[in-house]
Amino acid sequence: MSSSYLPATTDSIAQALEAKTPSEAISILYRVLENPSSAPDAVRIKEQAITNLSDLLRQENRAEELRSLLTQLRPFFALIPKAKTAKIVRGIIDDVAKIQGTSDLQIALCKEVVQWTRAEKRTFLRQRVEAKLAALLMENKEYPEALNLLSGLIKEVRRLDDKLLLVDIDLLESKLHFSLRNLPKAKASLTAARTAANAIYVPPAQQGNIDLQSGILHAEEKDYKTAYSYFFEAFEAFNALEDPRAVFSLKYMLLCKIMVSQADDVAGIISSKAGLQYVGPELDAMKAVADAHSKRSLKLFEIALRDFKAQLEEDPIVHRHLSSLYDTLLEQNLCRLIEPFSRVEITHIAELIELPVDHVEKKLSQMILDKKFAGTLDQGAGCLVIFDDPKIDAIYPATLETISNIGKVVDSLYVRSAKIMA
Repeated sequence: MSSSYLPATTDSIAQALEAKTPSEAISILYRVLENPSSAPDAVRIKEQAITNLSDLLRQENRAEELRSLLTQLRPFFALIPKAKTAKIVRGIIDDVAKIQGTSDLQIALCKEVVQWTRAEKRTFLRQRVEAKLAALLMENKEYPEALNLLSGLIKEVRRLDDKLLLVDIDLLESKLHFSLRNLPKAKASLTAARTAANAIYVPPAQQGNIDLQSGILHAEEKDYKTAYSYFFEAFEAFNALEDPRAVFSLKYMLLCKIMVSQADDVAGIISSKAGLQYVGPELDAMKAVADAHSKRSLKLFEIALRDFKAQLEEDPIVHRHLSSLYDTLLEQNLCRLIEPFSRVEITHIAELIELPVDHVEKKLSQMILDKKFAGTLDQGAGCLVIFDDPKIDAIYPATLETISNIGKVVDSLYVRSAKIMA
C-alpha cells in the first residue's frame, strides 16, 4: 500500500478496474480510501471503492485483510448514514464468510463489531451482527454461549417489535434447541417464528427456511407425511430462487418416502423435471438407500452407507433416521432367519445375513433384552438358543377378574346396608 493517496474520482475506480493484477487493483483502491476528502462526491466514490475492494480481497482469500479493513473504515463510518454503514459492515462480514475455513475468524470479527456497535450505540446493526454471531457459534457447536446470546437478544427485539429480525432469531433458536435435542422448546420457538412471520411479508428464502425446519421437526416426531409436505414447500421456494439448499430439501423428501415404506417412489421423484436439475451424490445416496430398502437387503444398505458416507452419515438429520431404519431392517431379517431354529450357531446366522459375527451377537443380545423374542446366548458354545413362546395360563386372568367382581359386590352390599342402618 503506497503512502500517497489517489483522488476519490471515477477515474481512480476505472484505473483499479483496468489494473493487470488483483494485487495492483487492491493497492489502488486502498490509496483511494486514504484520501482525506469528505465531500459528498468523494464519499460516494469511496463507498464504491469499499465494495470493489472487499470483492477483490474475497476473491484473493485475504480474510485477515478484510478484518483489518473493517477496523480502518471506522472513521469513515462517521461520515455516512447509519443505514449505509450497516450495509457495508454486513457486506464485509458476508465476504469473510464466503472464504473457506474462516469460522473462528468470523466469530472473532463479529465479537469485535458487537463491541464497536455498543460503544457507538448502533443498536440496529448490533442486533443483526449478534444474530449472525449466534448462528456462527451454533455451527461451531458452542451451544451454551449461543443460547445465552439469543436469550438476551430475543427479549430486546421483542420490545422493539422488529418482526423480520424476530423471525430470524426465533428460527435460529429453534435450530439451536433441536441441536440440543430439546424438541418441545424447538417447536415452541418455531411456532413463535411462524406467528411473527404471519404478521409481515417474509422473503421466499426465509419462508423456505421456516418450512425446512418444520419438516425436520415433524420428521423427528415420526410424522413423515406432514414432514414431506413441508420439505416439498421448502424445495419449491429454494428451487425458484436457485438456492443450493433446494437439493437438501429434495433429499429429505426422499428420506420421508423411504421411512414410510414408499421407496419405489424415489426413482420417480429423482427422474422428474425438478429432480433432474439436482442429480448428484446427494440424490444418488438416497437412491441407493431406497434400493436397499426395497430389496430388504442389509448388505446393500451397508454398501450405501460406506459409499456415501459424506451424504448419509455426516448429515445428522439423515443419519438419525437411517439408524432407526437400519435397526428395524436388521431386526426383521434376524427374526426371519432364526424362526425355523430352536438352537443355531451365531456364525451360521452371520453367514446368512452377511454381517460380522460380533455385530450379529450384539444385536441378538439387545433383541433378547428388549423381549423381541424369547431366548438366550450360549457364548461358550457360540450358539443362540430360542425358547418357545410361553403359553399364558388363562386361569390367572380369570381369577383376578373374579376377585375384582367379588370386591365390587361387597362394596355394593356395604353401601346398601349403610342406607338401611341409617
